[in-house]
Amino acid sequence: MTHKIDAWARRQLADYQSNKPGTIFKDEGFHITINEAYAIQDTMVKLRLQKGETIAGYKVGCTGPGITKLFGMQGPIRGTLFNQEIHQSGATLNLNQFDNLAIEAEMAFQTGAGGEITSVFPVIELHNFVFRAPKNSLSELIANNGLNKGIILPDQNWKGLPNIYGEKSVLSLEVNGAEIDAGNMWPMDGGPRSSLEWLTSHLAEYDLKMASGNIVLGGTALGMHLVQSGDHIVLKIGGKTAVQCRISVR
Repeated sequence: MTHKIDAWARRQLADYQSNKPGTIFKDEGFHITINEAYAIQDTMVKLRLQKGETIAGYKVGCTGPGITKLFGMQGPIRGTLFNQEIHQSGATLNLNQFDNLAIEAEMAFQTGAGGEITSVFPVIELHNFVFRAPKNSLSELIANNGLNKGIILPDQNWKGLPNIYGEKSVLSLEVNGAEIDAGNMWPMDGGPRSSLEWLTSHLAEYDLKMASGNIVLGGTALGMHLVQSGDHIVLKIGGKTAVQCRISVR
């Protein structure tokens, strides 16, 4: 099985790098378990590290009502974030570098040396929104790294301790000046600590652990939204702009 996992992971990585992620799930009869999906993801991570990339942290996905309804399945699931796919607020993204680019507005946090939460902040998550199997599955979602292809970070002034935002603060998403989604800041009861507890336990099951300074995406209570060239994306908290980007074709 180790040989198969390695071969599948290498194919997955080649597809990802050629901007056609997950073609293996179109193969007739291809089916993997959840554990095999994580083995593929983790092998892909090792291959990317060998090529010089570095881990920025993790995502906890498929938790909020909007996403579970969209995908038709319940998480949580874990994905891995890379420093080479981090952008800063105000970035212009090239649509051609994604396969069916979709975005999420969500909250993230950073961890310290003892695994404690040192800051929370909003982000825009970027996705290759592609499922290739006849039926959506957690296995495909996991093996495709939770569909993640990067994040956009806010300016430094939007980073603070967990109590920097009020419990009733609203996270909203605007495209070209029109609000398209809004909701709670955190998808799970308990906020960032619930995501941290789940992720810490989950990583231990796979002999992994977080490092000091890791970024963790806590999931979103909002939905995932397709974007197109020319769009101006703005994430707001309490009506104030926190993260933004533009989409173009270059």
